[in-house]
Amino acid sequence: MSSTMVIRQPQPVMDARESDEWGSGICDCCEDLPGCCFGFWCFPCFACKTTKDYGQCLCLPLLDSFGFIPPITMSMRVSMRQRYGIKGTMCRDCLYATFCTACAWCQMSREMKKRKIQVVLVSAKNA
Repeated sequence: MSSTMVIRQPQPVMDARESDEWGSGICDCCEDLPGCCFGFWCFPCFACKTTKDYGQCLCLPLLDSFGFIPPITMSMRVSMRQRYGIKGTMCRDCLYATFCTACAWCQMSREMKKRKIQVVLVSAKNA
C-alpha cells in the first residue's frame, strides 16, 4: 500500500469585476426582463427573494410598509454599494428607495447577478 502526500492543493481563482458604478441604470429593466416582470407583478415576493439571495432574512422587506421612507430598501442599497464598492450617496439611495422602490429592487437584483463571482479550480485533477 503506497501513500501519496499532497504538497500543494489547488486554490480557487476568483475573477472579480472591478467597477465603482452600478452595472445597470435604475430603469434598465430590459436587461433582465423576466426579473423585472416578476418584480412588477409580485413585488413583495421579488423583494423577499432578492433579500434572501443577498444573504439576509427572507421577510425583511415586509418591514418597509411601516413608514414613508422604506428603511429596508434603503439599507439594502447602501449595503450593496458598500459590498461592491459602488459610488453613490445615501441621499440618492433614499430617493430611489422612496420614489422608485420596485426599480431599485430590480437594479439590486441585476447587480447581484452581474457581480456573482464564480470560483474556478485551476489544475484540479480527479483522483
